[in-house]
Amino acid sequence: MPEEYTMDATAIILVCSTLLSTIINSMPVDTFRANQTIRDGETITSARGEFRLGFFSPGSSTNRYLGIWYKKISNGTVLWVANRDTPIKNNLGVVRVSDKGITLQTVDVTIWSSNVSKSMKNPVAQLLDSGNLVVREAEHEENNEKDFIWQSFDYPGDTLIAGMKAGIDLVTGLDRYYTSWKSADDPSTGSFTVRIDPDGFPQFFQFKGSSRWTRTGPWNGRQFSGSPKLNPNVYTQKFIFNEKEIYYMFDPVKNTSANVRITITPNGDMKHLIWNYQKQIWTVYFTEMVSDCDIYGLCGANDICNINSTPRCECLRGFVPKDPEKWRAVDWSSGCVRETELDCRTEVGFLKYSGLKLPDTRHSKYDMKISLEECGRVCLKNCNCTAYANADIRSGGSGCILWFNDLIDIKGYTADGQDIYVRMPASELVDSLRFRAKKRAWIILISLLLAVVIALIFVLALRKRKQKEEDNMKLSSETVALNKIESEDWELLLIDFKRIVKATDNFSQDNKLGEGGFGPVYKGMLNDGKEIAVKRLSKNSGQGEDEFINEVSCIAKLQHRNLVTLLGCCTEKGERILIYEYMVNKSLDTFIFDQSRNSTDWPKLYNIISGIARGLLYLHQDSKLRIIHRDLKASNILLDHEMNPKISDFGMARIFEGSQTEANTARIVGTYGYMSPEYAIDGVFSVKSDVYSFGVLILEMVSGKKNRLFSHPDHCLNLLGHAWKCYNEGKFSGLIDEVSLESRNGMKVLRVIQIGLLCVQQDPIDRPVMSEVVLMLSSNMKLPHPKKPGFFVERILPEKEHLLCNNKFSSCNQTITAVLPRD
Repeated sequence: MPEEYTMDATAIILVCSTLLSTIINSMPVDTFRANQTIRDGETITSARGEFRLGFFSPGSSTNRYLGIWYKKISNGTVLWVANRDTPIKNNLGVVRVSDKGITLQTVDVTIWSSNVSKSMKNPVAQLLDSGNLVVREAEHEENNEKDFIWQSFDYPGDTLIAGMKAGIDLVTGLDRYYTSWKSADDPSTGSFTVRIDPDGFPQFFQFKGSSRWTRTGPWNGRQFSGSPKLNPNVYTQKFIFNEKEIYYMFDPVKNTSANVRITITPNGDMKHLIWNYQKQIWTVYFTEMVSDCDIYGLCGANDICNINSTPRCECLRGFVPKDPEKWRAVDWSSGCVRETELDCRTEVGFLKYSGLKLPDTRHSKYDMKISLEECGRVCLKNCNCTAYANADIRSGGSGCILWFNDLIDIKGYTADGQDIYVRMPASELVDSLRFRAKKRAWIILISLLLAVVIALIFVLALRKRKQKEEDNMKLSSETVALNKIESEDWELLLIDFKRIVKATDNFSQDNKLGEGGFGPVYKGMLNDGKEIAVKRLSKNSGQGEDEFINEVSCIAKLQHRNLVTLLGCCTEKGERILIYEYMVNKSLDTFIFDQSRNSTDWPKLYNIISGIARGLLYLHQDSKLRIIHRDLKASNILLDHEMNPKISDFGMARIFEGSQTEANTARIVGTYGYMSPEYAIDGVFSVKSDVYSFGVLILEMVSGKKNRLFSHPDHCLNLLGHAWKCYNEGKFSGLIDEVSLESRNGMKVLRVIQIGLLCVQQDPIDRPVMSEVVLMLSSNMKLPHPKKPGFFVERILPEKEHLLCNNKFSSCNQTITAVLPRD
């Protein structure tokens, strides 16, 4: 060979390596072909980047495995392992594609193979966006399951994800079952296996080794019998059962971002997990086995296991323990037998049991086309039939399951249980009817006695209340209030009435600052020159003794820069007077509804919003008491000389004890327009009620408009509805002035509007707590998109009845969400 064409060995290796690198680098991100390989340290990723295929070592293990794991979420959570029982002891693993499928090799030794029986001309291996690793001919469609020669979804490990099937292909005999890892660091085959049993009416069993460990119960059209009904808004379940295949699978609900997986842990727990995007962790949505009653056959035959009973197991009516001595020793495995044997020559009937997980169906027969009544007739005609039930509980029930042996593994009294009809001799049915009649009679008798007792208690309570009211009328209201205040350790200054009269110039109209539900408020000055605000309970006020004491008890010991300071009180001469620090700039409503306010006021406004938020956080979380204000509104926010906000008027407030999070009342108090839907309609209040009021307050402050008096020429919405409409359309000029939008504070204004809409969401669960609101206001964290606000449709104002409301949010002729009277 001429010298110019010769190469030494090193050069040849370098060229080959360069070519190989070029081939690998030119590979599609999710696909590799017969002339391409994946070595340890290299990975391929699905088209949308959801999943990744490559080599990994679990935990602290040095063993190497070929697997598929999440990439975008929970990076490193393994879904599937190829060589789970044959790990590689070094990093020399190579994945190849050939006409026989995918092989995993190390030093020319095959560790694992997909073992495709069908020879291929132009094979391609591809990791799909579903997390499925498939082998197909290159010219075939990548999303057509019929063209897959092999797929990892057919050989699951310990995890089921959306689109995967768990069950049997009756044509090919392929059994897709799930097996736990040996431990968290060892993916080799563990002790627990979940697979479907096609005998009789199909059902899933979990095996521990070779022994049956738990059972799901048969599919009833909605869920597995005895299992709780899951939220269909998270993911949908389906169970396919025909002559070709039997399988279970689930799919996420369309237009949701929910990521769900079902996994069997090394200790046998079957868990449904949902990815929490906020906390970046997997959260347990549902666990299949939750009690010892889920252990297969714990109670033996012909009895019911009830987690709420002691002992757990009880024989069906007409049955007795087969081995009484074992039964008394809390060994129920021998089960129960009939006290009176069935005789086809005598009359028999059926006893109905409700709320059960149906018994083992391996030896059952079924007919999906007949009704429950026909099912009962079929069972009655067959002397060996022991029980029957509906196969499908939807639409009133359909289909038929028949049992011909002992009834095994019944779990009782579950919220999502089913009805079953157990065959009984006529004599047992008569006894049962007598027992039910006696039971019903006792229930009626006890109910009547309870009703009489309750009525007597009610009458006595009314009489006692009336007597108490009469006694209270005899006593000076001054003495009652004074004793109440002095009995509490509030360290509150008691100011005599003469000093207050002098300070307010005998409650002069010239000193009157305003009037609310409690009564008038006056400006005053004490002898030492200190200015005060005097709130005097009006004789005609709807508030009285309880509200006065309530306000004193709520605020006397609270110290926060954003809460008004209570200086003292007066209870002389039947008066109910509270003395507060005087606020120079009066209440917030005089500031935010001032038409002369312009965009230069935004820094002040933002400071006020933040101050109110910190004050509420203190009430809800940081104070000695957890206090729900229940009447947060613009007129109850006072402004000091530096325009710092201070929350006032605690007459309607309530104190929560310990870990209490919500309460219910039949007396709805507060101000319409600021009240949350759950409180105004159902009387349920919590910290989220105050959050709603705060959200209304934010939108009023930004817009300078009142929620309930708001009107617009183009629609019938109140301020909340208008803000929601502007947010969805991205047009805020109708909500805030153009100067604010175009100023350097524009983005901050829009962010505050979004926070306000988050606070007024209709469902209280969706609303943030005040600690989250304070964080949103004080940081640049990304905000979630708000959902529809509560009470965002207002009744049509008389002067606006001629306007048409034909936009996508409202119609003048639509059903009104809430009709509220004016303030």
